[in-house]
Amino acid sequence: MRTNVSLLIAVYFLIFTTPASAQFYIKEYNYAGDPVSGIEPDIMQQLPGAFDAEMAAGMVWTLRAALNVAALQCQFEPMLLTQGTYNALLVDHGEELKSSWLALDRYFTRQNKTTRAGQNALDQYGTRTYSGFATVASQLGFCRTAAAVGRDVIFSSRGSLATIARMRLRELRNSLTPYGEQQFPRYLQPSPAPLPTFDQVCWNRKGEWQTRKCGSSTLSIGTSLAAR
Repeated sequence: MRTNVSLLIAVYFLIFTTPASAQFYIKEYNYAGDPVSGIEPDIMQQLPGAFDAEMAAGMVWTLRAALNVAALQCQFEPMLLTQGTYNALLVDHGEELKSSWLALDRYFTRQNKTTRAGQNALDQYGTRTYSGFATVASQLGFCRTAAAVGRDVIFSSRGSLATIARMRLRELRNSLTPYGEQQFPRYLQPSPAPLPTFDQVCWNRKGEWQTRKCGSSTLSIGTSLAAR
């Protein structure tokens, strides 16, 4: 009895003494990663031949895209504040976002033969950057991580987006991989649903299982349990 009380107290402190934010698990997975430079193939759309300022612009725009996707995908949990955070980003860091987009525009104009081809390449770059953060399997992990990164962004000084992107883009990418509860991890081995034989002898014209001919049907048992 005393052990059960101790366990309840421990669970209480794990759940109710955490900071006021969305808590999907008792213990969340740690997605933190190393700083990046932008040349890593799995961090952002590649910009071969880019100058340092253009590479930084690419990381800033990738960070913006991640927070934009979070603003759209994470509204199921209002406590994450992803939509409001993203709107605050646009206002407070608008000049840095604008200069980053202009730097990318210059890059794609330089890399293509015509202005129109450069514009098309820039549009494709933007589309691929945004779609790279779409997730279903790891929505909880991504939303919680994006909320934390967004909170740091709006409390950072203007002109610091490139630095935050270098420090946090790996964490955002890592959050696209689904992980569940870390306090009580468990491994679930899915097993295929048992099926009866489809031999016509075992079924009458109404599609009913003939127990006298073929014995008990696992399908009929499962259906009766599901109907309760």
